[in-house]
Amino acid sequence: MGNSFGCSASGERLVSAARDGDLVEAKMLLECNPCLAKYSTFGGLNSPLHFAAAKGHNEIVALLLENGADVNSRNYCGQTALMQACRYGHWEVVQTLLLFRCNVTRADYLSGRTALHFAAVNGHVRCIRLVVADFVSSSPYEVISSQKNGDRGDGSNLKNKYDQSALSKFVNKAADGGITALHMAALNGYFDCVQLLLDIHANVSAVTFHYGTTMDLIGAGSTPLHYAACGGNLKCCQILLARGASRLTLNCNGWLPLDVARMWGRHWLEPLLEPNSDLIIPIFPPSKYLSLPLMSVLNIARECGLQSSTTSSDDNDICAVCLERACTVAAEGCGHELCVRCALYLCSTSNIASEMVGPPGSIPCPLCRHGIISFVKLPGTPEKEIKLHLSLGLCTPCMLHPRDPDHPSPARTPEIRRNRVASVSSDLFCPVSCSPFPSVALPLCTCNDGPCPSFETREVETQDESPRHSQATLTEQDKMEGPRLGRTTCSSMFWGRRSCSREHQCDSEINA
Repeated sequence: MGNSFGCSASGERLVSAARDGDLVEAKMLLECNPCLAKYSTFGGLNSPLHFAAAKGHNEIVALLLENGADVNSRNYCGQTALMQACRYGHWEVVQTLLLFRCNVTRADYLSGRTALHFAAVNGHVRCIRLVVADFVSSSPYEVISSQKNGDRGDGSNLKNKYDQSALSKFVNKAADGGITALHMAALNGYFDCVQLLLDIHANVSAVTFHYGTTMDLIGAGSTPLHYAACGGNLKCCQILLARGASRLTLNCNGWLPLDVARMWGRHWLEPLLEPNSDLIIPIFPPSKYLSLPLMSVLNIARECGLQSSTTSSDDNDICAVCLERACTVAAEGCGHELCVRCALYLCSTSNIASEMVGPPGSIPCPLCRHGIISFVKLPGTPEKEIKLHLSLGLCTPCMLHPRDPDHPSPARTPEIRRNRVASVSSDLFCPVSCSPFPSVALPLCTCNDGPCPSFETREVETQDESPRHSQATLTEQDKMEGPRLGRTTCSSMFWGRRSCSREHQCDSEINA
């Protein structure tokens, strides 16, 4: 992706257009020189695709990809445009990148984070839904969930078993230090993300370990419940406990989730996290952000493209939702026809509880409210293949490596367990992934709001440790959601100084 002197000035103009959302300027530059779509700024920090994805300029993202931009190109930190879009919550950009078959399993160079980690740490639940779309089959959710109980002798279930195994490995892929997407969402109090991740087979008992550059703020061997206790969100803790998390798990520092809550001043969690607590845990229904028909309509959109205008003069063939485009897909069950763009938008944005209209994960039909679990392509729909521009990545960790063992949730036992994570099997890591940076033992966060609370022995928590404690008394809703740490979403909460400084170079260029 080298830049010659002849195209550097035009390339910088395209970068500015991608950052500012100037579609007219971007079109003019690419008409003159389509190769500018592969331009990168000095030092290879970011490409125009990274700028457009980070700023949420969806039309420019599509324009760059149509002109040959590599959908899987990496910046200086090894981050793709998909990671940037997930970081800032631009779900429409994520949708466009998926239509061009981006690689959702790639991890960055700094700490092994995937797009799922970036979406979870900032609470972008729609991005999570889209990122896992190719792993969740468009079939009734009860059938999918039943595969966890073993083979029933039906050969037709083999594909679903493979899909769910791939989904589990992707969702539970650990970044540097064993941090999973569930750890990130639990720490920052995004209960919608926690619920969705658990519904798609996130491991509630996953533990962190002594490896890589992760800053050890809570301690190795910590489960998502430890991180939720640090974050202080009551609903997150309730969801984790309802899905099998144990109050009795000790991390390598010998701390229970209750101890972590006390150290961080989350006193409202103590009655719930007491080892002998008798509080009744609410029953949570499946996440309203499950979307079973998303895979089917996404594949149809890849084959047919997103039509921008009607292709038939017959009013009966026009989509009843947008009244602009011809119908190209039909909902299985009720049979109502929609254009592929409206169907894709419906599956990406719907957050209506589906208990009353169909199986969990079904999407209510906008015309009859029937639960849709899959879409089918209408006969005679013209196909439009999207041109792919393939390139070799410098590092492509294999998220679904066959040697990666499954980690079933351990049985709950009355005695307190201590996690043993002193050594990590080499089978847990892909043989072609980047080598991590040396371990950095930094006990404090580098946030601008001051150092995070240290874990030295102390008797009483002060009110100054949490900026939210100085505010007025919390309402009942605030107590349910729980106050969040002001800066827990920054990358330095998880990763070492060296990784953060490299990432800051790329981010400062985008946000200049």
